[in-house]
Amino acid sequence: MRRLLLPNFCYMKKMIHFSFAALVATVLFSCNAETKTATTETDNTAISGQSAVQDNESAKDVVKVAAGSKDHTTLVAAVKQAELVDVLSNAGPFTVFAPTNAAFDKLPKGTVEDLMKPENKEKLQDILQYHVYVGILKPEMLQDGQTYNEVNGGNITISVKDGKTVVNNSATIIASIPASNGIIHVIDGVLLPPAK
Repeated sequence: MRRLLLPNFCYMKKMIHFSFAALVATVLFSCNAETKTATTETDNTAISGQSAVQDNESAKDVVKVAAGSKDHTTLVAAVKQAELVDVLSNAGPFTVFAPTNAAFDKLPKGTVEDLMKPENKEKLQDILQYHVYVGILKPEMLQDGQTYNEVNGGNITISVKDGKTVVNNSATIIASIPASNGIIHVIDGVLLPPAK
């Protein structure tokens, strides 16, 4: 009787070893596959830049806030054309003076279309960078007579008249929206940098 039980015990012991080995192999394969997936996702982010990071829970950066506005489709298209999406998606902080579609419509006919041509990319970048200040300028910080140096090297001047804040005597701030990496001041005019 003892001889009959011994082969069964050996068989069971071999089956346990085999099952354990199969389990270890499965776990190792799964971990390796997850690591490869994570590496691929990280590599894609590195290639695409900060704007490619998918995050639907955190507060939106200045680009995502503008992209979510039906009144800023021209600005968003211009930022993409000028290849400034990743720059403005970084930590900042930035203050962006964001002209509405109606503000762009006030420009002479054909101006926007001309700026969107590949050969005018540097000019478009210069104009867009004139709308960006490095740092956060909250509405209450904007006082009459102040001058701020924008990213393109040009200065803007703030004036306050009848309770309205105006930039360069040409664009009124009509709303201010906080973002995860700064603040957006919606303006009703396009700021054109002074000639260099």
